[in-house]
Amino acid sequence: MQSVNIRTTQNVAIDYVTAGLGDRIGAFLIDVLIVGAYVIVMALALTRLTIDTNWVFMLFYLPAFFYHLISEIAFNGQSLGKKQMNIKVVRLDGAPATIGGYILRWILRPLDIGIFSGAIAVISIALTQNAQRLGDLAAGTTVAKIASAVKVTSHQLIKNLDSDYQPVFSDAQYLSNEEVNIIKQALEVNKHRADMKPAIAVSRKVKEHLKVQSDMPTIKFLYTLLKDYNHYTSQ
Repeated sequence: MQSVNIRTTQNVAIDYVTAGLGDRIGAFLIDVLIVGAYVIVMALALTRLTIDTNWVFMLFYLPAFFYHLISEIAFNGQSLGKKQMNIKVVRLDGAPATIGGYILRWILRPLDIGIFSGAIAVISIALTQNAQRLGDLAAGTTVAKIASAVKVTSHQLIKNLDSDYQPVFSDAQYLSNEEVNIIKQALEVNKHRADMKPAIAVSRKVKEHLKVQSDMPTIKFLYTLLKDYNHYTSQ
């Protein structure tokens, strides 16, 4: 299986198994069925209502036109087809995918998939190092299998601290074991599912609890807390 090594802004390397052509084609076909069913149902409904105004038809068909863009933004890099195939869009720099990236992928989708029955996308995915179609190349993304990342525990990430490590947050020593475990779980979710929401929520709660002020990016902040906690508890 082809894999891609993604190094996060915290200098943590994560190996993802890229989604194969079979997974991506399967997700595409599921999405085609969903969009097709919606279009057919809406066409029948509008016909029964004897509505002849063209703009009304266009208005009801807009969700189908923007389906992939809306679903990837709403579901954190997944369409309904991708959800069924357990694959999602991830950025190669380890950061969460952005709306701008989703828009680039959507804009280039007709070129990738609409021309030559998807041959351009298939060739691009097969030939590029990180299994990227043209939209992915433009957005700096690829499509990966969910939970395919090589598991690296938070303990492994912080166990090799330098002996002269200087803690950043002295209040980290007051974290309870339960709070530390919750932080680790939030970081695991971010690594394996590229989902920032738990980490953001945990970061907010920890800052309120410890009365800590920090402008660090969320993931870096949580990893730093774990490093500081490990420093204090290992002495």
